Amino acid sequence: MKISKKRVVLFLLFIFPLMFYLALQQGVNNFAKLPVVTENVINVSLIDSTNTTTLENKISIICFLGNDIETIKGGVFNLNQKIYKPFYGFKDFQIVVVYPNGKEQEVIQLKKEIGSFTDMVKWKFVASSKDEINAFYDSFKTNEPLTNLYSSKAFIIDREGGLRGRTDDEDSEDGKLFGYDMNSVAELNNKMKDDLKVVLAEYRLALKKNDADREI
Repeated sequence: MKISKKRVVLFLLFIFPLMFYLALQQGVNNFAKLPVVTENVINVSLIDSTNTTTLENKISIICFLGNDIETIKGGVFNLNQKIYKPFYGFKDFQIVVVYPNGKEQEVIQLKKEIGSFTDMVKWKFVASSKDEINAFYDSFKTNEPLTNLYSSKAFIIDREGGLRGRTDDEDSEDGKLFGYDMNSVAELNNKMKDDLKVVLAEYRLALKKNDADREI
């Protein structure tokens, strides 16, 4: 039986886009998402006196340098090599580094050292007071306190201000993983990199869904 040209055109214009949309919906619904372990993290713009850094509509990695920046550089270099370099080409990706007021010279040196072998375009540095840093960190609602305004962990914040992590982590007592140890290359490679890929894939699927919605 011959298919008329009119039916072919009808299929291409109406039926195929509908089938594509339904398939996309099925893919989004079945996609394994990374859990939100804390909702409504405070936007870093509220503690940024320069008002130049925001978490809104960004996929952000947050780390806290603390007062003894010289001794914690190794973890930051690990984060740069294992997380920043593979992902910095993603449009809405950024690393936000929070540090105490008065540590500007140490941070300048740190940026110089990282910048000697890295394009720093997606690194954002935010200086703030002790109270503001603590308030920002407290909004993460993690199971570990800051020590001297420092954390060895790096944290993934999604575009809606949700802290992403794991609820079934085999190495955590209660299964919850809020952040990833910057001093552990293995954890950055085997956990954080994989989890960040999931968050970025979620974002790409959401963009495709929005495009499909506009076309129908």
